[in-house]
Amino acid sequence: MMLVAGVDSSTQSCKVVVRDAESGALVREGRAAHPAGTEVDPEAWWNALHTAIAAAGGLDDVAAVSVAAQQHGMVCLDADGSVVRPALLWNDTRSAGAAADLVGEWGGPAKWAEAVGSVPVASLTVTKLRWLARHEPAHARRTAAVCLPHDWLTWRMAGAASLDTLTTDRSDASGTGYWSPATEDYRPDLLELAFGRVPVVPAVLGPASLAGRFGAGAGDNAAAALGVQSRPGDVVVSIGTSGTAFARVARPVADPTGTVNGFADAEGGHLPLVCTLNASRVLDATAALLGVDLAELSRLALSAPAGADGLVLVPYLEGERTPNKPDSTGALHGLRLDTATPAHLARAAVEGLLCSLADAVDALAAVGTPVERVLLIGGGARSEAVRTLAPAVFGCPVALPATSEYVADGAARQAAWAVRGLAGPPHWSELTSTLFEADPTPWVRDRYAAVRDLTAVR
Repeated sequence: MMLVAGVDSSTQSCKVVVRDAESGALVREGRAAHPAGTEVDPEAWWNALHTAIAAAGGLDDVAAVSVAAQQHGMVCLDADGSVVRPALLWNDTRSAGAAADLVGEWGGPAKWAEAVGSVPVASLTVTKLRWLARHEPAHARRTAAVCLPHDWLTWRMAGAASLDTLTTDRSDASGTGYWSPATEDYRPDLLELAFGRVPVVPAVLGPASLAGRFGAGAGDNAAAALGVQSRPGDVVVSIGTSGTAFARVARPVADPTGTVNGFADAEGGHLPLVCTLNASRVLDATAALLGVDLAELSRLALSAPAGADGLVLVPYLEGERTPNKPDSTGALHGLRLDTATPAHLARAAVEGLLCSLADAVDALAAVGTPVERVLLIGGGARSEAVRTLAPAVFGCPVALPATSEYVADGAARQAAWAVRGLAGPPHWSELTSTLFEADPTPWVRDRYAAVRDLTAVR
């Protein structure tokens, strides 16, 4: 039996799966936690990776390994390969001003979308580089190379020989703001605009490339699409630390509004994607506020009527990426004596989260992405209330694949593709899915739409 391994180094934890390269059968797995925060010393990822590998029984018998990880995080290295400062993560919004400056300095949103598939917001690496150059010039001067979390982990696992051995893949490069999914080239002019010069950046490998025993890797969402074996017409909605809606398409997407990011996928195609900052932690925060666990939060939400009698939660608890409101706060509308109950608040939290993601699905459809099936994944999808209410809010049936580590699974599938020399990703057994259906509740989205822009600025 040939074994392959997939790694998911996410915001919250590191997961490692070891699978049979031919069938995809799970052989063993391990995990370890990451520290909380919007900036993290990459050494914490390295330590968690080793803990997760040990928990998975080691990788000595594994033929190939691919690493998937959270996108956009800025890892700066000096000439010796040492980390210059803690990595700024995708959810760090301090570069929002830098994003606005870059858009204004270089021709506006439409020009950026045409050049790199996305309009700069605080999440993208290019904006973090501008922030670094302006606010920490000593660190900027020391920076010889810039890479992303999965690039750095793969480089370390491969021995970290020199900066010119750094590698990345199309999907993660497409989230930097200085690599074009349409031309598949870096844009050194945009790097220089942001940073004042052009540091070393990783070589971009093809999806089935293998360097030693290491695959190209992927951004987390592209790996998840591989993990669920999504096909054209599927829209994957992931409720994790962030919320995402994405789909595989053949041609690059350039949305001048900036709502849809025109990323690349991990199979040689493209992955239009909408990302929100606020997802599963909206449920966590509401449960904490009510003093209940997540199971009780679900029970409360399902005990209240659809629309929570007019109580609407706009879930911008950490600011928001889509829509681009990095300094906004959450808001609660329609609070009256009869709606001031735990059940109403629980229902409003779940519906607000789902309305935000339904807007994301609509944005994908608006740029021509076919929406034939919605697949619901991520930690938030384990909530009974989320599963039950999603088809009502989305207005269509929702398929819930059997619980698995989809990002790590996708990385393992990529590793199997590379090491077996196949023409495309191996077809592993179809995931067992449960279909959830419900009568649509369009008034829930109508009420949400009426108040979603009535948010305060912190």
